[in-house]
Amino acid sequence: MGTSLYTIQQEAAATKSLKPMSLILTRLHAGYFGITLSISSQALLWKILSSQVNSSRGLHHMFHRLPSLSFLLLWCLAFSTQVFLSLLYTLKCFLRFNMIKQEFKHHVGVNYLFAPWVSWLLLLQSSPWVSPDSALYALLCWAFVAPLIALDVKIYGQWFTTEKRFFSAFASTESHMTVLGNLVGGRAAALMGWKESALCMFSLGIIHYLVIFVTLYQRLSGENYSLPNLRPNLCLFFTVPSAASSAWRSISGSFDAPSKMMFYFSLFIFASLACRPLLFKRCMKRFNIAWWAYSFSLTFLALSSAEYAYDTRGIGRKGLMVTLSALSVMVFLSLLVVTVVKLDQLLWDEEQDDEPSLGFLSDSESS
Repeated sequence: MGTSLYTIQQEAAATKSLKPMSLILTRLHAGYFGITLSISSQALLWKILSSQVNSSRGLHHMFHRLPSLSFLLLWCLAFSTQVFLSLLYTLKCFLRFNMIKQEFKHHVGVNYLFAPWVSWLLLLQSSPWVSPDSALYALLCWAFVAPLIALDVKIYGQWFTTEKRFFSAFASTESHMTVLGNLVGGRAAALMGWKESALCMFSLGIIHYLVIFVTLYQRLSGENYSLPNLRPNLCLFFTVPSAASSAWRSISGSFDAPSKMMFYFSLFIFASLACRPLLFKRCMKRFNIAWWAYSFSLTFLALSSAEYAYDTRGIGRKGLMVTLSALSVMVFLSLLVVTVVKLDQLLWDEEQDDEPSLGFLSDSESS
């Protein structure tokens, strides 16, 4: 694996004399879809908050007045960004296929390959024009779910059948991305009324989440599973139970006991990480694409809290919904501004010799 990573670094360094587009393709990796994952999940949050017609229940009235134009603009931004990154990544598949293969073979990089399809599913669920009971929704849903199932068979199968890929040796925080795809896919199927398909995907996701959580929880002291520049991905620990809570609510039809249990658990992990800001100190010294994990993780938590508040009564639950939703929006807008300001650094900054196309690969190698 070391030789191939070295080759990628050499190719990345050689792009200094190439055109900007070549440099962009070299630096681009599937982790960049964390941007669209954040924007599309934010659009879904706005749709849920603004679609409630029962405006007589306290704080719901405020969210019912959210401008529909703002939601449409947000969804269009998510869609255009997703299309743009998808086109760039497709172009890279043709022009930089060797890098795509190395990304697929890497134990961290392969997890990010779920992100594009999760983003598409979130865009579909938040779409203001495509209804869940339409044939187009079903067609698009399974078009986006099929690659997730293929990746599941490939990755989950390796975890216990391939000696060089045993999960106990290659577990990482980024492994949660594989579970997130199944849970979001299950929610999309449940919205269509396909309960059995939704339950199948939910079961596949939640069982492997337990495997990931227990494996990471029991890791030996001294083993470095969380590199400094990927430390924001620790937020995935509460992203997955939040998504599971929302997915189960869609399957069962109400925010019942299992949904509440998963929501409380995600809230506990969020509080645990929030109480340890020094854990993220080193990764905040230099902006990188992993920062977007803060945004979509908080958005999934806000989504779950919104559904909880709408299904149950209590001013405390509504206050929690407002707090988490406001925090999610603030983090999202802040990252959006920082990304626009630092766009040249992300895509074509030639001085970043220490951050080639697959930054997490080089860091993993050096560690």
